[in-house]
Amino acid sequence: MEWIVVLIVIGIVMSLEMVNTAIEKTVDLATADIHPFAKIAKDVAAGAVLLFAIIAAVIGAIIFLPYMV
Repeated sequence: MEWIVVLIVIGIVMSLEMVNTAIEKTVDLATADIHPFAKIAKDVAAGAVLLFAIIAAVIGAIIFLPYMV
């Protein structure tokens, strides 16, 4: 069961990273100028990836620390 959770979490992080890349490329395609809203869109997408990566690290620690201690 633990490995299933780990694989799901890894899959979610990878999926969020792909969505982040898609948002960044779409924003770059839509405007060549640096627009404040474009920066916000990119920052929010990157922040979502960072937030879930931190959550994934906590989940990994909860699962694997008992085996390492």
